[in-house]
Amino acid sequence: MQKVYFKTFGCRTNQFDTQVMMSKLKDYELTSDELNSDYIVVNSCTVTNGADSSVRNYISSMKRKNPDAKVILAGCGSHSKGETLFASKKVFGVIGHSEKENINAVLKNANPFYQIGDLEHIDSTIVEEFVGKSRAFIKIQEGCDFACSYCIIPQVRGMARSHSEETILEQISKLASNGFGEFILTGTNVGSYGKDHDTSMAKLLKKMSQIRGVRRIRIGSLEPIQIDDEFLELLSEPWMAKQLHIALQHTSDKMLQVMNRRNRYETDVKLFEKIRSKGYALGTDFIVGHPGEDEATWAEAMARVRALPLTHIHAFSYSKRDNTASATMKPEIRGNIAKERHRELTAIIKAKNHAFRRTHSSGLEVLLESGKEGIYQGFDQYFNKVTVKSEEDLSANWVFLNDVEVTDVGNEAQI
Repeated sequence: MQKVYFKTFGCRTNQFDTQVMMSKLKDYELTSDELNSDYIVVNSCTVTNGADSSVRNYISSMKRKNPDAKVILAGCGSHSKGETLFASKKVFGVIGHSEKENINAVLKNANPFYQIGDLEHIDSTIVEEFVGKSRAFIKIQEGCDFACSYCIIPQVRGMARSHSEETILEQISKLASNGFGEFILTGTNVGSYGKDHDTSMAKLLKKMSQIRGVRRIRIGSLEPIQIDDEFLELLSEPWMAKQLHIALQHTSDKMLQVMNRRNRYETDVKLFEKIRSKGYALGTDFIVGHPGEDEATWAEAMARVRALPLTHIHAFSYSKRDNTASATMKPEIRGNIAKERHRELTAIIKAKNHAFRRTHSSGLEVLLESGKEGIYQGFDQYFNKVTVKSEEDLSANWVFLNDVEVTDVGNEAQI
């Protein structure tokens, strides 16, 4: 039986899409050895020019290391760079998002192929297992209706559209019966779920929580304007992970306007304080060094970051993405300045996170991943990493911890 290796770049949505493809392999063997595989399916990311480069470099390296393997390009990069890579014979085949459920048939193509499909498709696959995971990712929607100036994702994922509630709940039921207790909701723009089905994220969460075996629900990322009163009413529920990731992207109103964002600091800070009062940790995305971010703007932004009750950050230096509005904006910020600002921002949040962990070191509920040599790692309800030492096999187990040791890099405990 021929062997297939999957290489996944990018976000949790891509991780889920890879699981969809894995679940559809009927006539092939899944392998973890890329050098001895017959097919290499590259589930690509194209969010920045740098992401494109990483994908191209990987494909080139596989052509050298495993020249007999047939490389198939999937994911967002297939919609932005697939045609070029296929024309230059860098890949044997290209498939778009709508074709991934047909992966078993696609691999049977004897001749090079370009099957890009469309950007209106919604998966119907029920994923019943996540290879090598103790937590399950559940994709609840596709696409995005926002038009942020730096982002190409709507062009490669399409407009926002929701998966059917029935499919989502059936999938969670099957995963829960297979031993999964923590579920992470993911998608291109998760908070838009339900607007095309006359329902909402909050209504879906309530139904999910009623499924036997569901112990904790974590939400990948939300936009500030998508958090309504119906959602806020759920914050005290015991099955809600006590951390929310709310994508601000910046704290300067000037930069938010330049980025064509829909949120503003005055309402953001009120929202964050309301959620913090419920005992939540709070994370956000932040783009550093976007064109137009002058010194005064940066100083204001950092003063506001210090005022916000943030505990986690996904900070990244702006990277130009061709075919976006931001790519032509001036003045550009020099790389060394962006790096220094990135360091300043992450240092602020690291200190905030350490302070939060010091006051939240007891009553921790941790789902451990697989470990080795008696050392296991997992995340508590606040999405802080915990390292646990134990002579028992605690792989994929829930543990309750009190009085963990809080260090600069994380929390530690011994059982």
